[in-house]
Formats: sequence, structure tokens, C-alpha cells
Amino acid sequence: MHNKALVLFSGGQDSATCLAWALDRYDHVETIGFDYGQRHRVELECRQTVLEKLREQLPQWAPRLGEDHLLDLGLLGQISDTALTADKAIAFEQSGLPNTFVPGRNIIFFTFAAAVALRRGISVLVGGMCETDYSGYPDCRDDTLKALQVTLGLGLDQRVVIETPLMWLDKGRTWEMAEGLGGEALVELFREETHSCYVGDRATRHPWGYGCGRCPACELRAAGFERYSRRSIASN
Repeated sequence: MHNKALVLFSGGQDSATCLAWALDRYDHVETIGFDYGQRHRVELECRQTVLEKLREQLPQWAPRLGEDHLLDLGLLGQISDTALTADKAIAFEQSGLPNTFVPGRNIIFFTFAAAVALRRGISVLVGGMCETDYSGYPDCRDDTLKALQVTLGLGLDQRVVIETPLMWLDKGRTWEMAEGLGGEALVELFREETHSCYVGDRATRHPWGYGCGRCPACELRAAGFERYSRRSIASN
């Protein structure tokens, strides 16, 4: 029975929403994060803050929230020449992808997560990937993750389920999902404590949270929060 889940939790809005989604559905939920030399490694600090405040502010989920795992994947940063792993300007490559794309990142993340999950007796992996409102990363696509689910299951000789609850939602709907799961308090927690900015800016405050306001991640988050706010006003 699939009653345990391991959530790929970066400390960002999407993965935090997926964590809330999993806590609402599974009896036992663990989290896993990755230190891969990311430029915005402040997100690793945000991870701990969000976990602590989830336990404090939503006590109904606290008994379900289990161990947190943080893996050192520094080698990924060493072999990646990207704006997410080095101090360089964010731009678009000739391929049409932004140079924040870290090749193979999600494939590697899920592979390591599956290995940890096997040892922990967990069969469900949850990730915040989305191809509705995203930067075009090919390893965020539904087809990629469906194929990976099959590969991991065969390679581990165990049923592996990859859940991506945000796959077909835009960022506005992601904010709405958070509100539906934990009310305005959860939206406020995610707005204040999660981190999306690729530059790692935690000093500049916007209505949607902290960030430089110019990188692709900030732009997506800002546009989504604006749509969410408009819908909230219209419904009231």
C-alpha cells in the first residue's frame, strides 16, 4: 500500500506546496533536499525554516512529517556550467533554453531520492515539476517523469510512483492549491519563507515574497501571485 511519500523539497514555493499536498494525503511523509553548489543555496536555509513552521503552525500535519534528508551532490555543480551553479548573467541559449537549466538535474535528484526511499520503505516520490507555467526545462516534462518512473521501478525491482501534483497548474493555481490545503496562513508562510529567486536575493521584499524580481523564477512567481490575488478579489 502506498501510504508513505518522500518529497523532493528544495525550499521553494512549488516543492513546499507539494509537501503540503503530500501531508494532506499520506500517513507518513519525509523530505529530501540536495546541495549541488547552487548559486541560490539560501534555499537550503529556507528549507529548515519552512519545516519548523509547518510543524508549529499546522499541528494536524506534524505527526505525519518525518525525517529530512540532505544530500551532498556537489559533483553536479562541478560539471555544470550554468547560471544556476556559477556567478554569470542569466540569458537564453541558442537552444531556446535559459542558461539556468542544469542538465540531468531532476533525473539525478529522482534517482538518488528513489535509492533513499527504497531504504526507508517508501514507494512514492513527490516533485514540484510543471510544464504548464515553467522555464522550458526538458526534465520537468510529464513524459520525462513517466519514463523515469518506469525506469526506476525496473532498476530497483520495486514499484515506484512519481507524483507531480503541479504538472498541469500555472503558478496562480499553485498559490490557490496552498490556500485550499492550509488556508491563508499557509499562503503567508510560503510567501514569507519559501525561496524561488535564482540569484538568491533575500533582502528585497515584494508582495509575493523575496527575490531580485528580474530572474525567470521571480517573474513566474510574481505573475502567478498576481493572478492568484485577482481571482481572490473577484471571488470575494
